[in-house]
Amino acid sequence: MYCYKTGIEQIDSVCGGFEAGTNILILAPPMSYADQLAYALIKPLQGEYSIVLSTNERAAEVVDYFKVAGADKRFIGVIDAITKSSTPSIADTTRLMFVSSPTDLTGIGIKFSNMIETIFEGDFSEGEPGLFPPPVRFCVNSISTLLMYRRLEVLYQFLHVLTAKLKKIEGVGIYLLNSESFDEKTLSLIKQLMTCVIEVKMENNITYFRILGIRGVTGEWLRFTVTKGQVVITP
Repeated sequence: MYCYKTGIEQIDSVCGGFEAGTNILILAPPMSYADQLAYALIKPLQGEYSIVLSTNERAAEVVDYFKVAGADKRFIGVIDAITKSSTPSIADTTRLMFVSSPTDLTGIGIKFSNMIETIFEGDFSEGEPGLFPPPVRFCVNSISTLLMYRRLEVLYQFLHVLTAKLKKIEGVGIYLLNSESFDEKTLSLIKQLMTCVIEVKMENNITYFRILGIRGVTGEWLRFTVTKGQVVITP
């Protein structure tokens, strides 16, 4: 089974990376660079594809981030839930798709399925055909924004479909959630859909994370930064 390298020795050296079909929740407070951590974990390696559902940044900004991080933009897709509200006439392309707002969960689901289908058919990029099934990394940035627009029960069903789809295609999913804005019931329900959880905290302007739920990986707090799309563990 395919393993998705993370670039984090504490994970890769123990289990080779995230196993295919893994869904990971990143629980983090505001202003903790959790989005940079998430994007570093879904940056596509050679032969891989990445899809970002962005509720906070425009598609161009997401693509620019990965370009600076050294990723090939031909293998990156963005479902943009921001731009269409201000530019209604903007049209979809193969790799950039737009929905009217974060409330349009049906539209998001359709665009996601269309992108996955295009990847599996080999029409997503101009690259040579690679592994099959094609390795796909997926990120939702963020669940917090979606919860501002839709009821928890509705969003739970939507995420249930997404996480099941990622398992079926042997992809890996990263989902960001603000740890300080929602009650324990909300956090607990979302966690039920996940394989493991990465908790992020900040102390004295220093950012730490710990990984819970991966066999063999200790739950110790690790100090980290993200540099050019690479997670760097610091002493």
